[in-house]
Amino acid sequence: MASESATISSDAIARRFAELRGASRKAFIPYVTAGHPDPKRSVELLRGLADAGADIIEVGVPFSDPLADGAVIQASSQAALDQGVRFDQVLEIISDAGLTIPVVLFSYLNPLLRGGSDALKRAASAGAHGVLVTDLPLGSDPEREAWFADSPLDFIRLVAPTTPSERMSQIAKTGQGFVYLISRLGVTGEQATLSAELPATAARLRAATALPVCIGFGIATAEQARAAAVLGDGVVVGSAIVRAANESVGAAVALATTLRRGIDDA
Repeated sequence: MASESATISSDAIARRFAELRGASRKAFIPYVTAGHPDPKRSVELLRGLADAGADIIEVGVPFSDPLADGAVIQASSQAALDQGVRFDQVLEIISDAGLTIPVVLFSYLNPLLRGGSDALKRAASAGAHGVLVTDLPLGSDPEREAWFADSPLDFIRLVAPTTPSERMSQIAKTGQGFVYLISRLGVTGEQATLSAELPATAARLRAATALPVCIGFGIATAEQARAAAVLGDGVVVGSAIVRAANESVGAAVALATTLRRGIDDA
């Protein structure tokens, strides 16, 4: 559970998964980079993805050194930075979108620290419900981890395919909302097939936590989304959505509609 200091906004993700379980459905979680292709179309994209059936949206905070990301998301992040999009502008985009589904900030640590000591509270006020930090491993900075855990946002943790089962359990105990299972080693980006080890990894994580398990990295097609949905409680799609948004908001929304159908077929 989130800290008692957290606002009711941190319950939104748990409520969404409860609704999905009641309907025997899996979560569709698209990722977008805030400010890409530009701030105005970024707002349109968020609204379009919600209309296309997204259950939760991950909103990436642009960063100049996104080491965990592949070329597509790196380029989108740089494009947003070139247009002046920083943490405060990310919050404006989320607020302007006015979504009725949960929003998760997807960020590296530095942009959040630059946002100030009240950054997470301001994010909650803007309409965010969770935060995922790519470069804050369990135990690396207990004081900073406590800052996230005690904020109004669900602190969503990442688990790698190489993570031992005992550590999976330890990671999940410090998290809220859901656990993000990285489907394969390497950086973000589309891939032709899902890892052959993914079913076993997903099973180990499911045995280690009662939190929903959402699978991401490399998922790009409806068929892959369906296969991942069979293994987890939700599916995260990033690079494929961002690549489509390079073409147009309409192309990204059309892809999202296809992915939603694939997940619903699981």
